[in-house]
Amino acid sequence: MTQAKPRFTTFEEYLSYSDDLEGRFQLINGELIELPPESPENDFFANYLMVAFLNAGIAPLQLIRSHTCEVQGPVLQSNDAANRYPDLVVLRQEHLDLMGRWLTVTLDMPPPRLIAEIVSPGKTNRDRNYINKRPLRYLRSSAQYAAIGVPEYWLIDPRSQTVVVLDLHGNDYSEVGTFQGNDLIASRIFPELALTAEQIFQSSRS
Repeated sequence: MTQAKPRFTTFEEYLSYSDDLEGRFQLINGELIELPPESPENDFFANYLMVAFLNAGIAPLQLIRSHTCEVQGPVLQSNDAANRYPDLVVLRQEHLDLMGRWLTVTLDMPPPRLIAEIVSPGKTNRDRNYINKRPLRYLRSSAQYAAIGVPEYWLIDPRSQTVVVLDLHGNDYSEVGTFQGNDLIASRIFPELALTAEQIFQSSRS
């Protein structure tokens, strides 16, 4: 007997149901879409960033999450996911009390301090996940992160070996810079950070 797939009219319904889920799912148009496993490369870069941020004293370990923290976003256009699992999230201290049972940042909570995403390998993934925005192409999720007020967003592209840092101005992001090679990545949220693009991309080869 085939079991009908659940449908949800609110994010709260989905959260109540999520106790019974194994794995990671995005909520799109009321339906659950299972996310594929992370690529080894993306998983490594996210974990490297977590260690680099921890060593730099950016935040304690419990506030730096890779791949496991769910972030609710507003549905801005058709087929937007109502939730995202960024590659790296730097939380605020108050999130630990607000999140309760789920490692989920909902719309009624303060936004994370920083979100970083790594472009997945493969042309299909790149074309599906990008939106064209002159002079750059940003991941589609960036508009949702801007809408909830995430002050800084990193887009890490292993293919081009670049790190794009975006800073929130009003309701949209503006580019702080595109960093590669020995460029120090400029973070306005964490100015004490001393990290180069080359350190990130060479880490997987050392």
